[in-house]
Amino acid sequence: MFKPLFTLTPSIVDNLLAVERVRGFLEALTMRENILKEMQAEALVRDVHASTHIEGTQLTLEETKAVLEGKEVPGASRKDIREVINYRKALDLAAEYHNSPEAISEDLIKRLHSIITDGFPEARPGQYRRVQNYIISSETNEVIYTPPPHYEVPYMMKDLVEWLNTQEGLSPVLVAGVAQFQLVHIHPFIDGNGRTARVLATLILYKSGYDFKRLFALSEYYDKDRRRYYRALQLVRKYDMDMTPWLEYFTEGLRAQLAEVRKRGLEFIRDSVIAEHLSGFHLNDRQKACVEYLEEKGYITRAEYAELTGASLRTANYDLKELEDAGLIRRVGGGRSTRYILNL
Repeated sequence: MFKPLFTLTPSIVDNLLAVERVRGFLEALTMRENILKEMQAEALVRDVHASTHIEGTQLTLEETKAVLEGKEVPGASRKDIREVINYRKALDLAAEYHNSPEAISEDLIKRLHSIITDGFPEARPGQYRRVQNYIISSETNEVIYTPPPHYEVPYMMKDLVEWLNTQEGLSPVLVAGVAQFQLVHIHPFIDGNGRTARVLATLILYKSGYDFKRLFALSEYYDKDRRRYYRALQLVRKYDMDMTPWLEYFTEGLRAQLAEVRKRGLEFIRDSVIAEHLSGFHLNDRQKACVEYLEEKGYITRAEYAELTGASLRTANYDLKELEDAGLIRRVGGGRSTRYILNL
């Protein structure tokens, strides 16, 4: 029977608390449907790009976006394009399991793998391997990990699935982290194990209601420092299958990605407040440009206003006074050091 070994260290607990805080923030956040869909699409592109990039695709983020939008990408390999499209389809399947009571099954994991490797018959889509495979370093070309023998795969997968479906008292974040590591450790398929493991972790989070409005891209965290990602996986084997270092890394990554999501959420709130506040005023195009500038830069001087809008210093002074009298901006400092900031 599979029973993962790990310790709830202060680091893991702190990361889990931070994740729960952002989850609460996002649940309370009301967003316009078009804005939410735009942000979800952006997160999806980042996640697809990062997860496939980890495995060797050469597409840029913009090229990945173009592929997902059905556009032609000159010079892109058909293999890279197929992998990107496949991964997106696998994430779409994961999203269907949001708050689903359906149990995780081996068939579901095989289905994920089948989608991810569709069009690559050499990967034996949806079928457990029947041969020994090896993990080889792309830098040294040396074998860095030998997965369990193929005849052990069915038993290890059965144990993993049984464990996944009996963890009601454990944080879904930890369940997802354990599942991701263990699938990579078993390496049940000829190819596509890393991608399948990352989608499975996402599916488990979604299934438990931890979808975070589908605004996070955990694979992006891994892709930023792949050496650290691989090291976190390897440390488990170094420490006699103690998953603590991996779960510290996994929860840290989710926390970091959600911190970015929260930041964008706060920016959305600020923009909404500003838009609502401005709706009662009739601003000219120069003044609107000034407000947008202040949202991004934080402050503006009279000379900067003139340069930004092409107005004379006299007109700039008049426009700024109107904004100040309306209570939209306020003056800071005096003389040549006078600056204006938003008063919202």
